[in-house]
Amino acid sequence: MAIDRYGDTGRIKILLDANALMMPVQFGIDIYAELTSLFGIYECLVPEGVMNELQGIAEGGGRDAAAARVGMELAKRSTIISTGLHPGSVDDRLVAYAEAGGCIVVTNDRHLRNTLLERGIGVVSMRKQQKLELIRG
Repeated sequence: MAIDRYGDTGRIKILLDANALMMPVQFGIDIYAELTSLFGIYECLVPEGVMNELQGIAEGGGRDAAAARVGMELAKRSTIISTGLHPGSVDDRLVAYAEAGGCIVVTNDRHLRNTLLERGIGVVSMRKQQKLELIRG
């Protein structure tokens, strides 16, 4: 798709949270195939803060560290973005970016999901640990 003069591709913008990028290892879910089945054409965005979270988890050991390393590789299929200097946690910056940019967020974090939905932001999360579903905000 062509980019307009404002840098917009016209595609649905999807923000990926750290736990979304860890789903393939933790639950065997192909997030990109699931997103394609939900939206067709979309643009995946990964905030720098999410990459930092994954890096911190990856430095540890065990299954979560392995999932984070895979998540970091998967994130390379997306556009890494800066969420600016918005104060607060990575989740706070993710919410602010999603709200300002009209993005849908993929997360399995219950607190983040509830915050997004309260603000009218669409969320994609796991259903029955088998597939992803869209929940309208």
